[in-house]
Amino acid sequence: MRYNTIIRKKAIPLFFIIASLIINFGCIKSAPKIGLSYGAFLRPDGIDFRLYSPSSDSVNLVIFSNPEDSIGTEFSMEPRSNGDWFTFIDSIGAGSIYGYRLFGNKNDSNIVIADPYSKAAITQNKWRHIAKSLVIESDFNWEGDTWKTINPRNLVIYEAHLRDMTVHPSSKTKSKGTYLGFIENNQNGGLEHLKSLGINAVQFLPLWDFANFEIPYKKQADIFYNDWNPYERNHWGYMPTFFFAPESYYSTEGSNVPGEWNGIKGKAVNELKELVKTLHQNNIAVIMDVVVNHVSNYDYHPLKYIDRDLYFKMDENGNYISQCCGNLLKTDEPVVRDYIIESLIYWMTEYHIDGFRFDQAHLISNETAKIILERLRNINPRVYIYGEAWDNKGAKFSEMGWGSFNAHFRDVLRGDLWDYSKKGFLFGSYRPNENKDELVNIISGTNLGPKGIYKVPEHAINFLEVHDDYCFSDYLRFSSGRNKPEDIITDKLKHIELSGEILRMNTLGATVLFTSLGIPLIHQGQEWGHTQVIADTDYPDENIGRMDRNPYNKDNKTNWVDWNEIKQNQVLFDYYKGLIKIRKKYSQLRNSSASQIEFLDLDNEFGLGYIYDNSLAIYLNGDPNNSISIKLLGGKWLQLSNSTKVDVNGIRVAEGYVNIPPTSGAIFVKEI
Repeated sequence: MRYNTIIRKKAIPLFFIIASLIINFGCIKSAPKIGLSYGAFLRPDGIDFRLYSPSSDSVNLVIFSNPEDSIGTEFSMEPRSNGDWFTFIDSIGAGSIYGYRLFGNKNDSNIVIADPYSKAAITQNKWRHIAKSLVIESDFNWEGDTWKTINPRNLVIYEAHLRDMTVHPSSKTKSKGTYLGFIENNQNGGLEHLKSLGINAVQFLPLWDFANFEIPYKKQADIFYNDWNPYERNHWGYMPTFFFAPESYYSTEGSNVPGEWNGIKGKAVNELKELVKTLHQNNIAVIMDVVVNHVSNYDYHPLKYIDRDLYFKMDENGNYISQCCGNLLKTDEPVVRDYIIESLIYWMTEYHIDGFRFDQAHLISNETAKIILERLRNINPRVYIYGEAWDNKGAKFSEMGWGSFNAHFRDVLRGDLWDYSKKGFLFGSYRPNENKDELVNIISGTNLGPKGIYKVPEHAINFLEVHDDYCFSDYLRFSSGRNKPEDIITDKLKHIELSGEILRMNTLGATVLFTSLGIPLIHQGQEWGHTQVIADTDYPDENIGRMDRNPYNKDNKTNWVDWNEIKQNQVLFDYYKGLIKIRKKYSQLRNSSASQIEFLDLDNEFGLGYIYDNSLAIYLNGDPNNSISIKLLGGKWLQLSNSTKVDVNGIRVAEGYVNIPPTSGAIFVKEI
């Protein structure tokens, strides 16, 4: 391979502010600026470059004129005994495009890798995710913005895919599918919807750079053969590449055309910051879904070419170890741990991110999980940290101070994730070896005990639906017998319309969600009973028209939020809005302990009452066939909800005996 090399005889020493600097703010006034250990650093007269590549014999910095160039000008870098390589290039500045060529037994000098510390990445829409690094200015005007410090017990979290929320024509968004489009005024989607609903935190699916193109369908590509993904895409973003760079596909210069380059001008950097600042101005915290345990299987990830044995888990045959998603990182290796933590701190300080949801958190070593919590809280004592913990591993994380997704909450109410015959409370049933005690437990914050998980309620992220698996209402549709999973849906709007039974299960589930201890989370579209029907496209998908359990690869109307659907189920949407208002108004729903809840064992296997502070009473009836008569204690009560309506100001005044109809819940507040 031909390339030009310039040997530099002298390098200017650098001063780096290490991101492991511990700062304790106590009272947060502003997000601090903390420098990175490695990467490209703008100076008045040029750029400093620093790379960690301990196994290399020599390293060249490569400067390119254009992103599509295969040949650039190369400069030798000077080594240090600790594995660092550095150099200074004068008379260049922001907008410079660069990469590194590594020489050594563990390196491939035929490949120019991008900087693993890229603050902005230019990537090509190909399955190898070919990339170059872009030097950027850090000149964004935050206008005094800092982190949102909402008490975690007061959070109502909305899980959203940034592009899905504005790309459908019904969104009426001008800059569809982008950071800036999300915060446009006078639209149906994005921020306007979040404000209408009343949530105060948004959890975005991955926003840092990921490999969004996958290997060609049913064609041999190197050692890979794709016979499972006809879309050749990764839409959700759980194949991360650059841990410090925002995804440029979501910028106003983004493209999904195969072969084109994304991020040439680095617009994603300031556009994502504008998104965060605007959400903060609307009192909405920003939580990022992050993947730190693995990287993409297929891309030219820099760490694979720096020293794969140092960074990745390998089997005895020298192959990458993967679990479900991608090549696993050695999260207990100090150099990997430092890389992860520097990335998280960078997102906190450079982008004012308020918290993180860790994908497949059980794959992060215990020691690293503890250090993440300690280091991040030294920066922002109120940072939100919780993980996806499969198989009730949330207890381990709660002991360490982490929160986690409470799948047990969902399954007690809905039923088994895989065996649909094992139905939950909403169907008037309990799974094998479960009973009403499970319902009491999840309402109490799924607190530690024989079947508990969490030390404190704020560690429990309660949900009925997240992006994984069938959406909640689709599960109800086929588990109730209205549909079968293999049904072909030809009229999506008709399919979405909720029957009386499924509407009641929805409102009953939502009532439990918003009146239980813990943090409620809802997924985009859940609030009106959306569906995930596989859209009819040009891709050779044999399941078009079926409800989709795993639409991770579909950047199309399968996932795109159709805002016209709200009108189809306006009753459920208004019900969610009302429950959010009730949760905000009555602090006992957020601040009580399990011991402060009085449970009433109603005369029905599927009936339960619970009272907060002798003043707020909730009655649940999971029996699909029988009403339950209950006596309101001590005078007059204002009814706030029934099976189809919520009004924070009250529906009616009641006293004495009242009936709770089949598959429904009701909320009452004591009249003073």
